[in-house]
Amino acid sequence: MVLYTAPFPNSCLSALHAVSWALIFPCYWLLDRLVASFTPTTYEKRQQADDPCYLQLLCTVLFTPVYLALLVASLPFAFLGFLFWSPLQSVRRPYIYSCLEDKGPADGAALLSEWKGTGPGKSFCFASANLCLLPDSLARQNNVFNTQARAKEIGQRIRNGASRPQIKIYIDSPTNTSISAASFSSLVSPQGGDGVARAITGSIKRTASVEYKGDGGRHPSEEAANGPASGDPVDSGSGLEDACIVNISGEEGGQPSEADDTPTGNQARNGASGGSRGQTPNHSQQDGDSGSLGSPSASRESLVKARAGGDSGGSGEPSTTNSKLPYKASVVKKAAARKRRHPDEAFDHEISAFFPANLDFLCLQEVFDKRAAAKLKDQLHGYFEYILYDVGVYGCRGCCNFKFLNSGLFFASRYPIMDVAYHCYTNGSGADGLASKGVLFLKVQVGCTPQDQRIVGYISCTHLHAPPEDSAIRCQQLDMLQDWLADFRKSTSSSSAANPEELVAFDVICGDLNFDNCSSDDKLEQQHSLFTRYKDPCRLGPGEEKSWAIGTLLDTDGLYDEDVATPDNLQKILESEEGRREYLAYPTSKSSGGGQKGRKDLLKGNGRRIDYLLHAEEGLAPDWKAEVEEFIFVTQLSGLTDHLPVAMRLMVSSGEEEA
Repeated sequence: MVLYTAPFPNSCLSALHAVSWALIFPCYWLLDRLVASFTPTTYEKRQQADDPCYLQLLCTVLFTPVYLALLVASLPFAFLGFLFWSPLQSVRRPYIYSCLEDKGPADGAALLSEWKGTGPGKSFCFASANLCLLPDSLARQNNVFNTQARAKEIGQRIRNGASRPQIKIYIDSPTNTSISAASFSSLVSPQGGDGVARAITGSIKRTASVEYKGDGGRHPSEEAANGPASGDPVDSGSGLEDACIVNISGEEGGQPSEADDTPTGNQARNGASGGSRGQTPNHSQQDGDSGSLGSPSASRESLVKARAGGDSGGSGEPSTTNSKLPYKASVVKKAAARKRRHPDEAFDHEISAFFPANLDFLCLQEVFDKRAAAKLKDQLHGYFEYILYDVGVYGCRGCCNFKFLNSGLFFASRYPIMDVAYHCYTNGSGADGLASKGVLFLKVQVGCTPQDQRIVGYISCTHLHAPPEDSAIRCQQLDMLQDWLADFRKSTSSSSAANPEELVAFDVICGDLNFDNCSSDDKLEQQHSLFTRYKDPCRLGPGEEKSWAIGTLLDTDGLYDEDVATPDNLQKILESEEGRREYLAYPTSKSSGGGQKGRKDLLKGNGRRIDYLLHAEEGLAPDWKAEVEEFIFVTQLSGLTDHLPVAMRLMVSSGEEEA
């Protein structure tokens, strides 16, 4: 299949579209700014209340007449541009594919050689997030603003979190259970590019602060308090596959043990970040913000200080080991080689202030603004080689209502994309009907067997109808999704003699489904047949969540509170039931009266979880299975969106490997 790298078949149509949009854009921008000036966020209201001389009110009064005059003057040009723009949408392609050239030794082609379908299983990491990157006037309805700056910052944070090495700390303690697995800091990265994980030895002691010195005694936060520079691509070479493991003795007050010999491969778990309080809002990140890798502060639950020992021999001198950035680590108590942190669960789960390391596939929703999508793409290309953006249709093509916005779907991958298909839901209505919400189907290649059979995976990214009262519409859209997915798999499968049959490693559905598993209003969706074909790692059954699962929809009124202003603070808040009740949106009920604040004391659960990662247990290669290794609720985008991203790591293995 040919992937479309431009929205139109030829340069003439592209040029005509550029001219028509240039005529429309001034009117669009002025209208957006005019409406936004009358829709302040809670952050702006607090600033205005704290500072009587705040200039925003004065600017609004002065510039409103100017905006209105310019808007009226731009209307004839916008109308002329619309006459050209609208018919062009009938030939516009439904997405733009971007492939980063000359990425380096660990590009997608090199990744394919890492797994042959034999030997140890292979893990794949998926993440999904709703970013609310709408035109600024619409984004403010969700209490977020400055869409263009947020897009750039979101891209930097995701890239920084995903490109860090995986680090795991084991604790050999049968008695000490007070240490949080999600709030440890190990500030030494693996060295060398040989792909071999290295252990860290040295003095490790409990403390409430984090300290590390690199070469020359320079603190890394001086160099990279906010992660790599925005224009510098992050190296995703062999260092990404490294793992650092630190072993801590279980003797209270005793000397820590030397680090165990570290096995090779991806054995680490990601952890959480530290962060300072009082961060500025989503559009401006201060030095030391825990959303960045170089945060000098630690979580209040972080009880270790790691200083590279190297060959210092305990002299107290800093090691010659060089690390530009401090990296966070997950901590587990090591009672056996592969014992889970959660004995009552088949996989690990946590709330983390970072996106998981070695993230392979990223599915985003509500990336509606095209300029914001371009900024996000530029940032993510530092880590992801293959990106699809500007997904959807405009005008009346293929849908019942006129579409002013695209689907908002955005996909990024480290592995090569083989086939793509997009379908627009035909039953959208109301305000939701103005966007071409739909589903993006992707087929990716993740390996090749010694017999030259391709190992592939299927990923579906979607965003369902939003109004809570429209359960029937969402169920119809889930029906469409299943039918379209079956057709996509059938049309893209390979079974000819010249092209050996492919092996399917995984089948994943992700996105914002706009219903939760606890609300009484969502019973119809909770019982949909989709959940008989695909497994939800957070769900026990219709209306029943697992105890550790938390909501992914934030209460927009509290987005800028100091308690949740940084990823680390938000992580700590969500680890407590009281914090969740304060800052998460909770399931709705027709029988509940009053506002949400009044309902929270009456409702059970841990918040509305409307962002999903589902995986199929059937339809894979014969004798193959995909099992969840880890499920993560991510707080790294605190202050930048009203949703919590979710991530899942799947371990794919064959029957031969188990034998």
